[in-house]
Amino acid sequence: MRKSQSPKLSPSQFEPELVWTMRSVLDSAVDQIDAANRTPATKAKMAERILRAASDGITDPMTLTAIAVEDGMQPAD
Repeated sequence: MRKSQSPKLSPSQFEPELVWTMRSVLDSAVDQIDAANRTPATKAKMAERILRAASDGITDPMTLTAIAVEDGMQPAD
């Protein structure tokens, strides 16, 4: 798992490449969850989890995808 030099990043510090990666990861992760869970609320929950992980320095697409899929297994309330 790749981590950034800084332990915490603000979303305003994300490089354009990381933003593109996070968008791609979200799309891929949504495709991997049950169709019944593919609601806007669940997708938003998954996006938030990706942002939190990236803020913690996690930038590996496979790791981010796994994190998002895990959150998407349970639909948002």
